[in-house]
Amino acid sequence: MNGDGLPAERLSLVDLLDRLLAGGVVLTGDLTLRIADVDLVRINLRALISSVDARVPSPWDDWRDPVQSLERATEG
Repeated sequence: MNGDGLPAERLSLVDLLDRLLAGGVVLTGDLTLRIADVDLVRINLRALISSVDARVPSPWDDWRDPVQSLERATEG
């Protein structure tokens, strides 16, 4: 740590994004369009941004292997 209370190491933008996406980021906000003290439009924004882990199976992998796709369809 330096005298400002900040870490002494410098992070590049790629490193910062990698750290944020590894844990996930939640963005929230409110947007209001107001004219003459009358609220015309109000929008609530919420977004979850995170990286996809390799351990999570992709739902789009089946279409590449028709045999595996058929086996899953007949299992139920």
